Amino acid sequence: MNKKIEPFERYAEKYERWFERNRFVYLSELEAIRRHLPKTGCGLEIGVGSGRFAAPLGVKFGVEPSKSMARIAKQRGISVVMGVTEELPFISNYFDFALMVTTICFLNDIESAMKEIRRVLKPEGLIIIGFIDKNSPIGKLYQRHKEDSLFYRVATFYSVKEVITYLERLHFNDFRFTQTIFKNLIDIRDIEQVVDGYGDGSFVVIVAKSK
Repeated sequence: MNKKIEPFERYAEKYERWFERNRFVYLSELEAIRRHLPKTGCGLEIGVGSGRFAAPLGVKFGVEPSKSMARIAKQRGISVVMGVTEELPFISNYFDFALMVTTICFLNDIESAMKEIRRVLKPEGLIIIGFIDKNSPIGKLYQRHKEDSLFYRVATFYSVKEVITYLERLHFNDFRFTQTIFKNLIDIRDIEQVVDGYGDGSFVVIVAKSK
């Protein structure tokens, strides 16, 4: 089994408990994404996991490599197809938008993955990427303690500028950004503010349009 998939296959329940323990972190991230999500059109969440984001955001379709996670997502009403980002099992020019939340740090080949996402998007389709900026306080903390984490020990963290570079190579444009999570996770006891831009918040949402 792919080493980046194995933790999610084996520890799906622990993954779920993280969202329960960090409820306000989760709700803050949801709000940061929701601000960019189109109100109409056919969308796909890539690396849908257990459906924690797709379900409340109204994204009906997902692709997921872990059977354990996909099973939970299906229980949340998501139509899940098994597959990986680098070889998306969909026809070209089909989706109006593609959402990825933290998935980017578990990709095997980020460039191939971005090419596939662009392929399945319609012209003018949106890519929406939510992730932990590696240059942020939490990003740096996660990197320092990678070996102690069931999930992040196999992760590759990216900065906002690195992600922008990959997207620009594939001619994505019209970039927009929001950020949230300005405190340590244990100090967050309410929904964090969501503001435009990046560089201060640890969780960043990048939105770009395919040409």
